[in-house]
Amino acid sequence: MIQIAIMGLGTVGTGVAKVVAENSRQIERKLGEPLQVKTILVRRFKDGPYRQLMTDDFTKIEEDPEIRVVVETIGGVEAAYEYTRRALAAGKHVVTANKQLVAEKGCELLSLAKKKGVNYLFEASVGGGIPILHPLTQCMAANRIDEVYGILNGTTNYILTRMVRAGASFANALREAQEKGYAEADPTADIEGIDAGRKICILADLAFGHQVDPALLPIEGISRLSLQDVKLAGRAGYRVKLLGRAVRLPGGGRTAYVAPHLVLESNPLSGVEDVFNAVVVQGNATGEVMFYGKGAGELPTASACVADVMEAIQQSPRREEIGWSPDSAGFEDPLALPSQYYFRVEGSLADAAAAFGRVEVLSENGETAFLTDRITGQDAMQRARSLKVLACMRVLG
Repeated sequence: MIQIAIMGLGTVGTGVAKVVAENSRQIERKLGEPLQVKTILVRRFKDGPYRQLMTDDFTKIEEDPEIRVVVETIGGVEAAYEYTRRALAAGKHVVTANKQLVAEKGCELLSLAKKKGVNYLFEASVGGGIPILHPLTQCMAANRIDEVYGILNGTTNYILTRMVRAGASFANALREAQEKGYAEADPTADIEGIDAGRKICILADLAFGHQVDPALLPIEGISRLSLQDVKLAGRAGYRVKLLGRAVRLPGGGRTAYVAPHLVLESNPLSGVEDVFNAVVVQGNATGEVMFYGKGAGELPTASACVADVMEAIQQSPRREEIGWSPDSAGFEDPLALPSQYYFRVEGSLADAAAAFGRVEVLSENGETAFLTDRITGQDAMQRARSLKVLACMRVLG
C-alpha cells in the first residue's frame, strides 16, 4: 500500500482525493499496488467523507515514515513554501499545482529535492489537466526551444469569448464569469494577467534554463480592453486573446511577457474559446506543437496532480533531472521584439500616417484604428508619442 498526504482540501485537494478513490483500480494496475490518501492537512475541520483523515498538525505528515508523497494544494507562498520545504527535507516527494510557489520558489525547491534524492513535480501548475511540462522537458528534449506562447488563463479567455460571441462589455462578461464560477469574487489575478504571468515564468524557466522573476515580468491584463477594439479586430479577421509569451532572442538573450494580442482567425489559437487553454511550443526540430484542453477545474487539475504522484513513485528515488539556473542574466525588455501593432487613436488617417508611415486602416470615423508595419515595441511607442492613443495591442505573428 502506497500512502500519500494532501495539504489543503479546497477544489484541487478534494479533486485529488476523488481521483485516487474513483480511479483506484486503474492506478493500482499501473503502480502494482494500491494508492491511498492517509492524511489531509486542513486549517479547519469540517464534516464530510474525509473527516477521519483530517489533521491541523503538519508534523503528523512530516514525521510519518509511511507517507511517501505529499500533494500540496494550499495555494499562495508562505505556508505552502514552509510545508513543502519541510516535506522535501524529510525525504518525501512533493507534487503541487501551486503556480505562484513554483514561479517564485521552484528553483530553490528543485535544488532541495535533488539534494534529498526526491522529486518535486508540478505538471498541474501551468496547464491544469493539459500535459505540457513533461512534453516540454522530456518529449521535446532533443529540441532547442525557441518560443513558448499561449492562452494560459481560462477566466480571461471566457470573458473575451463572450465579448466576441455575445457582444458583451468587459464588465458584463466578467459578471457572467463570476456567476458561473469561472471567476473569483476578486478576479484581479486573472483579469490583470498575474495568473498567466506566473505560468509563462515557469514555462520560460524550463524552456530556457534560467530563472524569470515574476516580479519583473511585464504584464498587461484585459481590464482596460474596450468592446470597440474587439469588434474592430473581428471585422478585420482577428480575435483578441490574452497571451503569455516567452521568446529566445537571436543574440542569445530571452524575454517574456503577458499582454492582449490580435490573433488571425486562421491561427488555431483564435478558435480556442470559453475556459479552454492552449499552449504552443516552437522547437527548432519539431516546429510548432500545440497542447489544448481545460486549464483548470477540480478534476482536470487533480488528474495532473495524481499523474505526478504516480510518476514520483515509479521514478523513485527521483526522475531524470528537471530544473533551471537561478541566474536571471540575459532577460531583455520584450519591447525589443519586432511585431505589428494595432492602434486606435484620436485623430485622422493623416495623423496616423505622419507618425507611422504606411499603415493598414481598420476604421476611420473621428478616431482611427490601424495596423502598423512590423516594428519593435520601442519604435512603436516612440512614434505613438505624437498621437493621442486610445488603445494599443501587439499582433501575433
